[in-house]
Amino acid sequence: MSSASSGQFKAANQRHKVKSSTTASTPSSTTSSARSRPSDKLNPKTIDPFAEPRRSPSAFAAVYSRGEIPCRLVHGSVKHTLQWDRHPQTIPFDPLLITLAEGLKETRHPYTFVSQEGFKQLLLVPGAEEKVLSILPKLVTALKTALVHPDGGVFERGLNALVQLSSVAGPSLNIHLKQLLTSLSKRLMEKTYKDQVSVALQKIEQHGGKSIQLSEHLHEIPKKDKGLENYILC
Repeated sequence: MSSASSGQFKAANQRHKVKSSTTASTPSSTTSSARSRPSDKLNPKTIDPFAEPRRSPSAFAAVYSRGEIPCRLVHGSVKHTLQWDRHPQTIPFDPLLITLAEGLKETRHPYTFVSQEGFKQLLLVPGAEEKVLSILPKLVTALKTALVHPDGGVFERGLNALVQLSSVAGPSLNIHLKQLLTSLSKRLMEKTYKDQVSVALQKIEQHGGKSIQLSEHLHEIPKKDKGLENYILC
């Protein structure tokens, strides 16, 4: 082999080694660049101060997701229905009916439907009156939370539930109504809800009988809110 050819071979061999070395180092370099750095945590691009914070599930949503409410929403082409895991008549009202009443303040689907429909259906089972009497104070407390809620939909669900409860509990509910008069009176003064509240009060009075005396509790309501005076039974 001539000295010229030998020189060309050595030069080519050297270039091959350099290329191989560069190629071999590329993955390492890529891996190093892909590795997170402490400063990346402070990168403004990964932090959105205006992003809506992730909400923790409510107590009702948590109970529902754990399967502790023995019914599920069934989506229909026309309307939704509830499917019970067992017959509602066999289910203790304590704590299920209380939990459903607390769920009335939910504002997200499917919790809104499950809570109001489940509450209504449980009150329709035979023997419901006897079952609700022992838990009336807890039910009224839960309904009050819905009735004072700023969301109009929540208030309407609470109002409907109150009428449904009064139809089952009857006069036994009367002594608990004073806890609800203020919130009902305030909504009665609002044009949007005046008719709904008026009809609801009439039904509650019918269910409560002549023993109901709303006037006894009107002194607890601010004077400007005494819209319940038209619904006093003597």
